[in-house]
Amino acid sequence: MSRASPRHGKSRHAAPSGPSQRQLRAGELIRHALVESLREEHLADPALADVSVTVSEVRMSSDLKHAICFVEPLGAGVTGAATQDVVKALNSASKLLRGRLGRLIDMRFTPDLKFFHDDSFNHAARIDRLFDNPVVQKDLHPGDAPPAARDDDGEG
Repeated sequence: MSRASPRHGKSRHAAPSGPSQRQLRAGELIRHALVESLREEHLADPALADVSVTVSEVRMSSDLKHAICFVEPLGAGVTGAATQDVVKALNSASKLLRGRLGRLIDMRFTPDLKFFHDDSFNHAARIDRLFDNPVVQKDLHPGDAPPAARDDDGEG
């Protein structure tokens, strides 16, 4: 039996489809420390004044040296361009935040931080609106329609 047998080794396995447990744990560690840092310390940028920032997810690179942070700014009037200003301000302060993280976490390397707006909240709201649509509700619950409105034989 040769060493390249398909029964043994990695030759029959596909590449991993998602992050490793190590990446997930490190991402959560960074997310919690980043939230703590943003909550306790004030950043001087005016775009971040009176704005609360939710860090929804942190995705780590495979070598744990880079972190992509998905954020959602919350506060009065934070929409559209203001959201982009908050993300830009966080990216400008990323080195300062990285330094603060270095004191809060116990990792060999403190990762570089890159911030992006998390639009999953907007997508979830859009899906909710779609499910509330009466046409979609009719498709979801076909037995709930009154007998006169049913279209069993192809006519209305």
